[in-house]
Amino acid sequence: RKGCDETLLQTIIAMKPKRVVYVSCNPATLARDLRILEDGGYQTLEVQPVDMFPHTAHVECCALLVKKL
Repeated sequence: RKGCDETLLQTIIAMKPKRVVYVSCNPATLARDLRILEDGGYQTLEVQPVDMFPHTAHVECCALLVKKL
């Protein structure tokens, strides 16, 4: 729930994968981490909420990012 560690995000950026799929249960940390990845050269293509726990307030979010050319 605390999001990704800064070291992990910088490692992902340094490895330069073509695509990153990020799954999060916390919209605030997801937004924070997506901004770091976007500043590192990625573009967020899609964010899809997924109701894994019906009848609760909890929602997972799946984000797809691609490396900018």
